[in-house]
Amino acid sequence: MSKSGPGTDGLRRRARRMIRAATLAASLAAGPALAEDVIFTNVRIFDGMSDSLSAPSNVRVSGNLIAEVSQDGIEAPEGAQVIDGEGGTLMPGLIDAHTHLIMGSIPMGVLMTGEQNYIQMRAAHAAEAFLMRGFTTARDLAGPVFGLKRAIDEGYAVGPRIYPSGAMVSQTSGHGDYRMISELPREGGAAHYTERYGFAALADGDSEVLRRVRENLMRGASQIKLAAGGGVSSNYDPLDVSQFTEAEMRAAVEAAAAWNTYVTVHAYTPAAIQQAIRAGVRCIDHGQLADEETVKMMAEAGVWWSMQPFLDDEHAIPFPEGSPHRAKQIEMSNGTDTAYALAKKYGVNLAWGTDTLFDPALATRQGEQLTKMVRWFTPAEVLKMATHDNARLLALSGPRNPYPGKLGVVEEGALADLLLVRGDVLAEIELLEDPEANLLVIMKDGRIHKDLASE
Repeated sequence: MSKSGPGTDGLRRRARRMIRAATLAASLAAGPALAEDVIFTNVRIFDGMSDSLSAPSNVRVSGNLIAEVSQDGIEAPEGAQVIDGEGGTLMPGLIDAHTHLIMGSIPMGVLMTGEQNYIQMRAAHAAEAFLMRGFTTARDLAGPVFGLKRAIDEGYAVGPRIYPSGAMVSQTSGHGDYRMISELPREGGAAHYTERYGFAALADGDSEVLRRVRENLMRGASQIKLAAGGGVSSNYDPLDVSQFTEAEMRAAVEAAAAWNTYVTVHAYTPAAIQQAIRAGVRCIDHGQLADEETVKMMAEAGVWWSMQPFLDDEHAIPFPEGSPHRAKQIEMSNGTDTAYALAKKYGVNLAWGTDTLFDPALATRQGEQLTKMVRWFTPAEVLKMATHDNARLLALSGPRNPYPGKLGVVEEGALADLLLVRGDVLAEIELLEDPEANLLVIMKDGRIHKDLASE
């Protein structure tokens, strides 16, 4: 028989205290408690698809799913939480199809010089603010977001569902090449800061493209992002240039297809977009300079067009007047009206996103960037795009979808990502511009993250 002395007993007591502390920490980290059932009464539903709100209705959430939708009364099971909607709108959580949770709300100078721990802490703060604006899902299209996603999914941080792309794959001199001229030539395969930390992945030639795509998939990418043409924020690539050869791009498409997911590309011009479509790309992000021939080609190929409502207005990322970036920004944003008109003419699959970069103030105006879409669409069409339609785009990730289930709708069996809005959101879509005042309840995956209706 083994003997234990005072020292051993002390270790055991210390171990028990550590286990209790770890258990408590885990329970606290899990976030808001998941009620057995939540029942919303007296709500008018925007289901993600209809042109009008429903008659007064009731909705029961059980676990993380919408279990019942009825215009009749719903009997509340024992222990259920009942929320009186008082005639407000119950709608799906909003989806931003083009985000950068790491880079969106931090100035570029800080991003390039700050400690990674600090940058990730700021990103966690931004992710919580993102959710509290009513955006329950983000398709993140460049940046080292895998750790943040895991922390949110495991309950150690608060934020949206994240569909991560990982590092944007770019050719040398492309939209994702952040190096300075003084850092050329690249010697011995040395990786730049932005490559080491997962913001970008430089690749030239089929074999390098394959490697970079596969590395992103290994990390858990739900889709792959390539830079297929010139960019506004990048330093060395004019807007008119096409990036990667068709063969290089096809290599990325084939690598993604082998994992049963898809490639989206950053592209503005007809040449860049058409090459991407020929290579088998499934989604074009941006595309403001597309011409009629190109848009017709997109429609015939069934390609998705994830466009942002870029105008030369108060939501434009500020670049110095007279700078090359400002000139590119004006050229690009001048094409937005025509691009939306062509998309509507040819019935292209449209998604909506913000693509805010390096601007803490602009990141808070996400709702305004959604409501400005009434310049081109009805309020119902706008909200359908930001819920049901964006969810269809997310579903292209197939088995790489990190959140199996139906998003973007209010219907029985769908995932319970829900917003309770004060008032009629189709009559006053501007309510979404002030989420602090007008979003009474924010629910993600059946968990309530905000509840003003019960106060």
